[in-house]
This record gives sequence, C-alpha cells and structure tokens, in this order.
Amino acid sequence: MSDMQDYKSSLSDTSSRKFETFSYLPAMDAKQIRKQIEYIVSKGWNPGIEHTEPENARSHYWYMWKLPMFGETDVDAILAEVENCHKAHPKNHIRLLGFDNFAQSAGAAMVIYRGKTV
Repeated sequence: MSDMQDYKSSLSDTSSRKFETFSYLPAMDAKQIRKQIEYIVSKGWNPGIEHTEPENARSHYWYMWKLPMFGETDVDAILAEVENCHKAHPKNHIRLLGFDNFAQSAGAAMVIYRGKTV
C-alpha cells in the first residue's frame, strides 16, 4: 500500500480549507471548468451558483446566486452567470453545482473561485 498524503488544513487558516472533491486537485483552468460545465449539461442537470465569505465556507449554508438555471444548456450563459456572481462578490468563494432532478441531489459541486482571505 502506498503512503497516504496528508492535506494540511485547519479551521483557523481559511485558505487551507478543502471543499468538494476538486479542491484536493490543482486549480482548474478555464478550459477544464468549461468541460465540467459541459458534463453537467450533458447529464441534464440544472446548474446552480452559490457564494459565501471564506470565513463562513465551512458552514453548510452558502448564499444562492439567483435561482438555479433550470433547463439551461448554453455553456457560455452558465459561465457568464458564474462571472457575474464573481464580479458582484469578488471576495467570496464561488461554487457551481449541478442539480440532479431525479436523484434530488447535487450530482456535481465545485468551487470555481476562491475568495481572498484576510
């Protein structure tokens, strides 16, 4: 068995906190984010955008940016809304979710932008 890697994180260091699965990987570039959105759309999931202050990100409640984008299949429109949320809340973490109507859960969730910590 290989050695397990320890991801250094703590509640007091907000920049070290991990969120969804992708937060354990290097940050995604624009092309990789686009591919993830294409995947969400291909599964028929509804995109949703959430944001929160870095110091509050460990709680279970994130603010919803508008309503989920029910039935949206235009990747550029989804990316534009992510950008609008980021522009409106530049210091916040911005998370994209793919809501699965049938399982009634989030089939995908990823932090697209990490807010600035103080």
